[in-house]
Amino acid sequence: MNRITKGTEGELIVPDQPVIPYITGDGVGKEIIPAMMKIVDTAIRKVYGTKRQIKWKEVLAGENAFKQTGSWLPVETLEKFDQCMVGIKGPIDTLVSDDARYLNEHFCQLLNLTECVRPIRWYIGVTAPIIAPEKVNITVFRKSAEDTFSGIEWEASTAQTNKICEFLKDEMGVTSLQNTENVALGIKYVSKDSIRQLVKDACQYALDNNMPSVTLVHKSNTLPYTEGSFRNWGYELMKSEFADAIVSKRLIVKECSVDTFMQNSLFCPEEYSLVVAMSLTGELIANQLAAMIGGAAIVPEANINYTTGKAVFQATHGALTSLAGKNIANPCSITLSAAMMLSYMGWQEAADLITRSLEHCFEDARAPFDLARYMPRGIPVSTTEFTHDVIERINNG
Repeated sequence: MNRITKGTEGELIVPDQPVIPYITGDGVGKEIIPAMMKIVDTAIRKVYGTKRQIKWKEVLAGENAFKQTGSWLPVETLEKFDQCMVGIKGPIDTLVSDDARYLNEHFCQLLNLTECVRPIRWYIGVTAPIIAPEKVNITVFRKSAEDTFSGIEWEASTAQTNKICEFLKDEMGVTSLQNTENVALGIKYVSKDSIRQLVKDACQYALDNNMPSVTLVHKSNTLPYTEGSFRNWGYELMKSEFADAIVSKRLIVKECSVDTFMQNSLFCPEEYSLVVAMSLTGELIANQLAAMIGGAAIVPEANINYTTGKAVFQATHGALTSLAGKNIANPCSITLSAAMMLSYMGWQEAADLITRSLEHCFEDARAPFDLARYMPRGIPVSTTEFTHDVIERINNG
């Protein structure tokens, strides 16, 4: 049995040679995925010798899948990720056509990957736009779907949009729709059960990782029935299931509006450790935090269902098609996501070795172009050269 499974106590059971499915994806995926795999394989060999090894299995999604199979997301791909429980994916170009607009979100929905997790921290040697980037060490938990990421929207001036506008005015008494001739519509929704699960998983993650606080970030003053419900349901869950941790102050509970968080995170990021938000808000604050420590290129990401144990790790950036084939793509995000995957599997020593080796490259001012150009004495290197540099440091580590 080479598949990861889940034990009776909810723990992951990881064999020494697990099958890990991967999606190369579009654009720079063809360069960063092989780079990541070489780095990961080297770190595993260095730490565990021949005892452990990943059995990589490629599956298809995105434009490449469409060209080969006629499907943007083949059933076989979903089945393989479902069977293996843990996998990793390169960037998918979701702007290829209308059929693929919500491919990433659809992927998460079909696999029931309920939460997106981004740990964001600064790495020594990386130039950042704030004075003290080392104070940023924040993990963002957000919904993988629902909210404005649900894909429920309609283009302007269509029969469906006109019909909904008429319904809102005539049946629901909405008076704020002044002009309905050129109106595009989208539905933002939030469900109680999913929010309670999100907050529960975030609180448990904080306790498991000795994180001092959990902060609910929302926009309830403007959207009291969606963002406000998120806040209220979150508080209800915390009080009912984490009362002891809160009373003992092992877990500090906070909340603030997204406006306040955006400002506070610039001046005093050390006041936050784990942040929970709905999909759009979480995406925006995660992107700001990433910019504060040097960019999304050094931020990992995972979509996880902590109940089933299924998880897919991925780069935070898009396909970057304009950079494809030039050997200048930055493999750091997907590599750090792979390290996050190893940590999730319990292979922490290999995960730490990868992270240290990347940071040593940054300390030496050797980095892909998009990072090196901002470093004092930065030495921009190709994707191939950077991969070699990281591997060399792993072997010497």
